[in-house]
Amino acid sequence: MKVGAVVITMGNRPEELRALLDSVAEQDGDPVEVVVVGNGSPVPEVPEGVRTLELPENLGIPGGRNVGIEAFGPGGRDVDILLFLDDDGLLARHDTAELCREAFAADPELGIISFRIADPDTGETQRRHVPRLRASDPMRSSRVTTFLGGANAVRTRVFAEVGVLPDEFFYAHEETDLAWRALDAGWMIDYRSDMVLYHPTTAPSRHAVYHRMVARNRVWLARRNLPAPLVPVYLGVWLLLTLARRPSRPALKAWFGGFREGWSTPCGPRRPMRWRTVWRLTRLGRPPVI
Repeated sequence: MKVGAVVITMGNRPEELRALLDSVAEQDGDPVEVVVVGNGSPVPEVPEGVRTLELPENLGIPGGRNVGIEAFGPGGRDVDILLFLDDDGLLARHDTAELCREAFAADPELGIISFRIADPDTGETQRRHVPRLRASDPMRSSRVTTFLGGANAVRTRVFAEVGVLPDEFFYAHEETDLAWRALDAGWMIDYRSDMVLYHPTTAPSRHAVYHRMVARNRVWLARRNLPAPLVPVYLGVWLLLTLARRPSRPALKAWFGGFREGWSTPCGPRRPMRWRTVWRLTRLGRPPVI
């Protein structure tokens, strides 16, 4: 199976980007073709053979990754598998690409693999980086209902069947939107603890737009994908969870601004998942109200 990789960058981490590209070049098996997308910025110097694309403006994370997908042909069809890797990450092992090939070849229903993210100094995995509710044991691989955006592999047939990431999201929840569409089409998602991307421990709230985007896109996610009776339940649960976490006053103000924006602005096409997909999500341990 042919493997490609998409990396988006703002051009501000040249050393980390070079280390990541070196770790991709060191993968066992056939070479992984890499495309680096400068998301509204020049691309730093990269090794020979790595393709680069420089966008005149920042299209956001899903928009930048979608440009990378199309660099491999419509829907990425020139390759069988695409890796999506953060530009400050580092593949911990030389056999990750081979493990992806083996996993997709062995399971024709498998559409997406979520890697384990580990701190390069401590080896620890943050709870938020385990894409399931029972996240206390990051070393346990399992079927899941979503995946990590900067550390994953996608069978490109998924894009051909359900479409690419939602450009309009810009940042936050675009992975879950794609995951729900893939699950509704019959694909499965695995979390694999043996496929590791080293990445420094960070807090998502470091991004200035975090609280607004998280709230707005949560509403869009529900409006686009959930059966109508579940929309208020899902959003009501997340409202209560947000309040229970006691964010600061400015953060809460930004969150409610984004929540209102999610209801008042277009969210893209609505394609509610089937009720049997709701049941599948429930059986996998995460009903789409949590």
